[in-house]
Amino acid sequence: MKFPQAHTLQQIATIISSEYVGDSNFLVLGMNEIHVVSSGDIVFVDHPKYYDKALQSAATVILINKKVECPEGKALLISDDPFRDFNILTTYFKPFKKADSLISETAKIGKNTIIQPGSFVGNNVKIGDNCCIHANVSIYDNTIIGNNVTIHAGTVLGTDAFYYQKRPHGFDKLISGGRVIIEDNVDFGSSCTIDKGVTGDTIIKEGTKIDNQVHVGHDTVIGKKCLIASQVGISGCVVIEDEVTIWGQVGITSAITIGSKAIISAQSGVSKSLEANKSYFGTPADDFRKKYKEIAAIRQIPDLIDKLKKNE
Repeated sequence: MKFPQAHTLQQIATIISSEYVGDSNFLVLGMNEIHVVSSGDIVFVDHPKYYDKALQSAATVILINKKVECPEGKALLISDDPFRDFNILTTYFKPFKKADSLISETAKIGKNTIIQPGSFVGNNVKIGDNCCIHANVSIYDNTIIGNNVTIHAGTVLGTDAFYYQKRPHGFDKLISGGRVIIEDNVDFGSSCTIDKGVTGDTIIKEGTKIDNQVHVGHDTVIGKKCLIASQVGISGCVVIEDEVTIWGQVGITSAITIGSKAIISAQSGVSKSLEANKSYFGTPADDFRKKYKEIAAIRQIPDLIDKLKKNE
């Protein structure tokens, strides 16, 4: 998430009432999570296990809960609670704006696009040409939709990330300030939910087709011409490359990559990254042929036990 204009390190420190290490005029351009940071960004870290990763990342400002040696060319924001202060910054730069109508006056809607009754289109949404938005679709603020997109009833684009930190009193939510971006020629079935990025974008690329009741987590990127069948659950920060096929009720864990043209059979559980151009099955998902050989071998166990008993 980039700021509307550059801020100084001192200005950012003032917003969150924190101490800082570095030149007070050091320019800050935005804020992002560790997997999407770039030069000029703030990243937050609140556990020693991840200090080095944050300090050595592309981020140039590290919001951290301990005063450590500051890498050359970077700056620190010292906070007793970086999670809380990251939320303060998100709220400051991307405040929630109440809707005043079903279709916001700030929304931009292309030529020949149809929006059926009961659908909600939020602030600063952009929808391209020749789209069909069916009844009771909800499109949250700042979502971008390309041309020739079809969205069936009950689908929601731009819900908050499922991202919480456990506290003594319960769970604190990390506020989402990112977007959903849908490219051209994408189709959605009914009752899908697509979470926006925490600070970056959840992206579904050109030509992908998504069936009913599919969930896509925050900051996930789905490539071109993918097919995703009903009741698939995709966690946050997943990369699905081009022309991947995912059949019904597959569950995919966070922060992994599915290689291009992979095929994942129904009801598989994906717990690690998968190579391109292969078929997968089972839980944990593995090479299709290997998995079926394992199942065939397991079925032989009762016969082997009977033979051993007879030979005793």
